[in-house]
This record gives sequence, structure tokens and C-alpha cells, in this order.
Amino acid sequence: MMERMPMKISRTPYKPCDDSAELLRGLDARTLREIERIERSPNMFGLTFSKTLSTAYIHCLHDPTARTSETWEAWVAAMQTGAALFASAAAPEGSTVECMIAHKPRTIPALGEPKHFTDAGTWLQAFWLAVICREQERMTQLCKVSVEQLWASGADFEEYIYAWVQALQAYWLQRPDLGEKLVAAFDGTDPQNLRFVDRELMLKILYPPLNLFYRFITQDQEKFNEALIQAVQLHHEYWTEDEERREDLDGAVALAPLALACLAHDAGQPIEVQSEYLPENLLDRSWLGEFPT
Repeated sequence: MMERMPMKISRTPYKPCDDSAELLRGLDARTLREIERIERSPNMFGLTFSKTLSTAYIHCLHDPTARTSETWEAWVAAMQTGAALFASAAAPEGSTVECMIAHKPRTIPALGEPKHFTDAGTWLQAFWLAVICREQERMTQLCKVSVEQLWASGADFEEYIYAWVQALQAYWLQRPDLGEKLVAAFDGTDPQNLRFVDRELMLKILYPPLNLFYRFITQDQEKFNEALIQAVQLHHEYWTEDEERREDLDGAVALAPLALACLAHDAGQPIEVQSEYLPENLLDRSWLGEFPT
């Protein structure tokens, strides 16, 4: 059977400035200072995690295929910070956790109680990063975080997100309630029942990863690639709708579709879309094993 040519979906062109290398070095230095701060002030974890993820996205604006080691280091640092955040949240009050972040073992105090940033949205970002970086141990640790702990953050989310988290945890930990939780997550995305997000965000950004995951676990390669192409197209459509969105770093990479494409790639499924939204060297795990993580 003839192999099909991948569909190409281009990101809005981004022209790096003349001193991109210097800009990125300065950005990495500032991000490292943020990381070092959480050893003294774990209550800043939420801001630090956001900073590390933004740094990873900015690297991909300048390096769309993630071909440089600096880009990989930025993604690993974001992954390590997200995993450490939830390790700190799960640790007993008054204790510490040992976490590797940005090439250095760090001793981080336990958070002691739920914080506004120990929420389901942050958990999903941390989990996707662990998937992209192929950090199976961290994926397992994240999957042991209880939904009750995420709910206790007090953050406002649509109810579907808790079933979605549980579905991913059930998949990775091989629990028997995967189907039940995934159906509940799908049911909860009905636009008529939304309270906190609008219909466009749900249909173009939040719903597509569920459909993509369903196609992955049912091992329907053709439908998976159709869903992946649609997810990337919708991501592009949403984040280029107006000038404000075009300037939002969250649009630089399709985080959840990329993570699910990584799962499919590692399971031997062909990926039939090429896009800066799915950086090639992250998808192909080209940098895996480059340094201890």
C-alpha cells in the first residue's frame, strides 16, 4: 500500500529578530531564576510553571521543529516543573521533595494545602508535558493525583474536565473505568451546558483532544489522523482569529494534540500531518536520552 504524503498545516509565520540567540539566552536565564525561587517560595510554583511553559513555547517560535538542544532543555524544564509542582502538593505538610529541574537536584518544601494553581487545567498541562518528554515515571506519579485534590484548588472548570483527567489516569494506570470516565467527559462537553468557557473554545480547543484520544485507544489509525488534522486546523483557526490571539503564546504549539500524537507515534501509528504546531523533533523523540532528566 502506497504511503500517503503528510498534510502540511502551517503556523502563522513568525520572523525571529536578528538577535534571537541573545534574546533566548536572556529568557532562559530569567526562567532559571524563577525555578530557583521555588526552593524558597513554593507558593510561587504556579507562576514558575507558567513561565517555564511560556519559555518552551517561545523557543518553538524561534525553532519550529525543536531541532536545537536549547529548545529541548526548555521543554524538559517545563515538564520537570509541572511534575514537581504536583509532587510538592502531594507531600505531607512540613516535609520536602527532591526534584530534578533544569539539570539540578532541588529540595522543595511541600505546599501543605491545595492552592489555586493545583487545579485540573494545570494537571493536564503537566501530564501532556510528561507525555511529550516520554517521562513514564512522572506520568505515573501525576496519575496518582486524586481528582478531589484538583477540585480542592477552588478553580472554576467545566465538570467534564474531572472525568477527562480520570479517563487519562485510567488509561495510563490500566484501571477498568476508562470507558465510563471517557463517556462522562464527552457528555460534559455539550455546549448547551457550559458555565465557564464559551462554545468556540470548547469546540475548537477543549473537545478535539477527547476525540483524538478516543481514536487512539480504539486503534483506528485512519480516524486518528483525520482527528489530528482537524485538531491542528481548529487550533490554527482559533489562535489566528484576531490580533490578540495571534500574540498569545498558548497558540504557538498545540500541546494536547502534540502529546496524543506522541502516544500514537510511540505505538507505531503513522502521523499524517506536519506542522509547526507539532514540532517534529518533539514528536519523533529525537532528543530523548540526551541528558538525565
